Amino acid sequence: MNKIKKDDTVRVITGKDKGKDGKVISVDMKNHKILVQGVNTVKKHQKAGKTPGAKESGIITKEMPLDISNVMLVVDGKVTKVGFKIENDKKVRIAKKTKKEIR
Repeated sequence: MNKIKKDDTVRVITGKDKGKDGKVISVDMKNHKILVQGVNTVKKHQKAGKTPGAKESGIITKEMPLDISNVMLVVDGKVTKVGFKIENDKKVRIAKKTKKEIR
């Protein structure tokens, strides 16, 4: 079971975007990477495609993956570590600071 999942709110704890909060777009556990909305953005110069309906040319801004160790989960506005607890034969995530169950 993953400690951080899609649609969780996380805070960046290291790097150029330190202190920024964002919603998780996707998690790649195989490579330990995470994509966070509005964090670690880069500008990319894109050429127009030749086929009809292809992408237009211009400068686009997109998010790049971060290492999963560079973010912490935010629960009730505070960063917290994630723990696990067995409840009714199900493994659930809990916030270590507040002991609340994370949905």
